[in-house]
Amino acid sequence: MSLLEEDGRHRCVPELEVLVFLFWLASGTSYQIVSTVFGIPRSTVHRIVHSVTEEVVALRHKVIHLPNSDEDVEAVTRGFAGLARHRAFRRAAGAIDGCHVRIRPPSDPDGHCYRNRKLFPSIILQAVCDHQGHFIDTYVGWPGSVHDARVLRNSPLYQRGLYPPPGHFILADRGYPCLQHPLPLITPYKRQVQGVGAQRFNYHHSRARSIIERAFGMMKTRFRAIFFHTLEVQHTFAPHVITACAVLHNICLGAGDIVALEDEPEENVVEDEGENEVEAIAGAQWRDQLSAEVSALEEVPMDHDYI
Repeated sequence: MSLLEEDGRHRCVPELEVLVFLFWLASGTSYQIVSTVFGIPRSTVHRIVHSVTEEVVALRHKVIHLPNSDEDVEAVTRGFAGLARHRAFRRAAGAIDGCHVRIRPPSDPDGHCYRNRKLFPSIILQAVCDHQGHFIDTYVGWPGSVHDARVLRNSPLYQRGLYPPPGHFILADRGYPCLQHPLPLITPYKRQVQGVGAQRFNYHHSRARSIIERAFGMMKTRFRAIFFHTLEVQHTFAPHVITACAVLHNICLGAGDIVALEDEPEENVVEDEGENEVEAIAGAQWRDQLSAEVSALEEVPMDHDYI
């Protein structure tokens, strides 16, 4: 409510409308049931859900944003080094992954494009988070059949190259290419790679990168009705609902409202390394340098400054 009231560009949103919106988001129930609970017409519930969703989405740049200063970037990189338990990851400035959200596909001939490799219709949420699980970038809406690497290449994060700062990188899983330009991405070695050095690197990489899996897990647990069932809205409106959930996830974390996960999220296992091995060459060389640092540097706790 405070964020909605701060920005003069937004209309005044009554508290009742926010409550109706949150109740629908939390329960995932039909507009008719929400209408009965609040004693208001079904058409009013529909209007409220859509209008408040748009108001929350309009706030996304206030809540979901890249680190604003060198100090903020430093806090993030220190946090990732702590997660990885290795100083070689002091240049990690985020973790990226994609999340499939079940939807009701359109009935036109293009509806089959939304069927993903697990054979259910979905749209993709691509997100980058910091070391605490706050989303710092989101990109939503591509059909579920599209490869993560293609979603990445079409995202503003990739095309504008605004983040991370020079000399830093973002951690990604095997579904992405290992890149140096235009977006520095460091992925783990493929499972077939042998050698203690590569295995050690993958271990520390996984410890740091898994924060994005936990961030998705917290959001899904909080909004179970949205993420564990089919989102029963028009496919054109679904990206707005998902973005609103991401905004609320950040607001909750900022308020200290942490959701405990019942189980550790499973790693999204994808064996192919992106869609373009040529792009991956420069990034792979950087990864080899990092792997050498992991092998050369003694693993030490990251709970204090080194002077």
